[in-house]
Amino acid sequence: MLRRIYKFYRQHFYAINGALIGLIIGFSFVKLGILQTLFIALCVIAGFLLGKQLQKDKMFLKNLLDKILPPGSYR
Repeated sequence: MLRRIYKFYRQHFYAINGALIGLIIGFSFVKLGILQTLFIALCVIAGFLLGKQLQKDKMFLKNLLDKILPPGSYR
């Protein structure tokens, strides 16, 4: 039975995940309001992009902090 559910999930991966994301966003609009939900979504997107960049380039955060802060001040 679990194998059939897994196979169905793999075949409809994007549709199922899209529906779940839509459900979560809908509940958060109702519970939190639109501005708080948009703020949370922006934080999630920023965290995703930062994590993706850190996965590609391990020195990204160090280089970014060197541009913003005086060199060596954050160590």
